[in-house]
Amino acid sequence: MALETTDSLYADLERELGEIAQAEGDLLRRSEKSVVAVLGTVSRLKQWVLDHAFPGTREEIRFFKETKPRFFALLIYHNGVFDIETHRPVGGGQALRAYLEKELGKLGEFFAANADFQRYLRTNATYLDEKYFLRGTHDVTLALDSFVFDADPRFSTSRDHKAARMVANERLAAYLEAALAELEARKAGRTGVPEGGGLDWKLSKTSCIELLYALHSVGAFGKTDVKRIASHFESAFNIDLKNYYHTFLEIRIRKTSRAAFLELLRERLIQRMDEADDNPR
Repeated sequence: MALETTDSLYADLERELGEIAQAEGDLLRRSEKSVVAVLGTVSRLKQWVLDHAFPGTREEIRFFKETKPRFFALLIYHNGVFDIETHRPVGGGQALRAYLEKELGKLGEFFAANADFQRYLRTNATYLDEKYFLRGTHDVTLALDSFVFDADPRFSTSRDHKAARMVANERLAAYLEAALAELEARKAGRTGVPEGGGLDWKLSKTSCIELLYALHSVGAFGKTDVKRIASHFESAFNIDLKNYYHTFLEIRIRKTSRAAFLELLRERLIQRMDEADDNPR
């Protein structure tokens, strides 16, 4: 597949995921919509591969080692978040901590079981590429996952799915670590929405959190930590910013428009200034 074609397809997908994150404040709905979006793009990616031949083995290896895993990592990640959140214990406290630590432990077991393959990818090794990332070259002596034998051989190799899981599981581990950090913050004294706020925030929670972290990054409130700023935002704007660590993680992993709300603020402010210049009082 032509590099510019896959890059364009991936950029479009990231843009769509960014729009979903910007518009959808509910984490479960956001994950569900994200999974649907990725599935649609993966379907187009597969059809392109079925309709076109790779120029040579180097291009095929590159596609199944680097390109396809980028897309499937997004699918595995968002589906993983959806699964984690649907099984999250009601309430908080010790039960929630135990659940999050158990899920993090599962990821740790995956990385321990696949340490050699993780090292292979991280060191950019190539000596097994023809066995791992060419179609029709399954080698049962290389400890294949059983799902490989059920996968579409026209669109799968022995290790492209595991390469995607490596990327996705690293992001899921960061997600779970953020959840545990937030639990610690709440235990330390952060509560829900304080009463008596003067204004209602009318935009998405993601936009509010993007602004919060931007202000914290420039030291707008001195050395105040994010937890205290979040508490004041909740009070001032009558908004519940629970899971703000999670939301900031979602913002961070955007490849495009990571500061979408700040860019919108700049655009609208300049537009307002221009209009004021054209129509002075």
